[in-house]
Amino acid sequence: MSTHKLLLTEDLTARPLYQAVADSLVDRIRSGELKANDRIPSENDLMIEYEVGRNTVRRAIGDLVAMGVLKTIHGVGTFVQNGNYQKTAEYLLGFTREMQLQGKHVGSRVIDAQLIPADPFLARRLQIQLGAEVVFLHRVRLIEGQATALERAYLPHELCPGILESDFSTASLYQVLSEAYGRHPDHAEQEIAAKLATDEVARLLELETPAVVFVFHRETRLADGRVIEYVDSEVRADQYRFYTNLKLHSFNTDVAFRRLSSSSFLEGQNQTPGSRSPSIIQG
Repeated sequence: MSTHKLLLTEDLTARPLYQAVADSLVDRIRSGELKANDRIPSENDLMIEYEVGRNTVRRAIGDLVAMGVLKTIHGVGTFVQNGNYQKTAEYLLGFTREMQLQGKHVGSRVIDAQLIPADPFLARRLQIQLGAEVVFLHRVRLIEGQATALERAYLPHELCPGILESDFSTASLYQVLSEAYGRHPDHAEQEIAAKLATDEVARLLELETPAVVFVFHRETRLADGRVIEYVDSEVRADQYRFYTNLKLHSFNTDVAFRRLSSSSFLEGQNQTPGSRSPSIIQG
C-alpha cells in the first residue's frame, strides 16, 4: 500500500474520497514535494498511488483547477500554479479554506470584534429587526504573514450566540459556523469592483498609494434562505487574480443581471472600515 493511500484511509470517514485526494495533493504542494510549475503525476499514476478510480482523480483535479491551485494544458499535463493568489468566482469558499487549498499559511489580525445594534442598512441586509444584535468582526487577513485583505463581517447574533468567544486570529469563521452552530453557508450574491484604496485601507494593507484594491460586497445565505452573513472587504489587486469557467447558454436576463441593490453597492463603496456604525471602530 502506498504512503498516499495510507494517508487517505486514515480520514475517509470525515471527507469524500475525491476531497481526500485533493487535500493530499495540496499537502504535497505545501510540503514542497510538488513545486510551482511542476507537472503532477498522470491520472493513471494517481489512480495507482491512491488506489482510487479515474472519476475520483478527475473530480479532485477538476476542483483544484477551478480553485486555481492547478492548471491543465491539454495534451501536455496538469501543473502546479505559480504567481498571484487565485480566487474563484464559481464556488462559495471561506478565505481560510480557499487559501489553504493553494498550500498557503493563513492567519488574521483582529482589529475589532463586538456586538453592535443593527442600523437600517444592516437590518435590511441581514433581514433582522432594527436594533437587533449584530456580530461585527473586522480582520486583516494574512497569507504567509503578509496583509492581503480586509474583511468586515456582520452576522445576526441570534443565529450564532456567543460566537465571539472563538479566537478569530486563527479560527475560520465558516468552520466555526458549521461545526459549532450547524449553520452551513450555502449560497451567496457577490459584487466585485476595483477602486483606489483609501488612506486607511492602504495603511492596513501596507500599500504604497495610489494603489488599486478589489472591493467585495457579499450577502451569504443558509440553504433555507436566511441571511447568515453580510461582508464588505478590500483585497490587494496586485496579489490576486480571478478564475471562472464560462459557458455560452440561453439565460433569463432578469436573473442573470440581478444584483445586490445598486444603492447598497454604492453605499458600501463609500464606507471606510468601521464607518458604517458609530458604535464600531473609528480608524
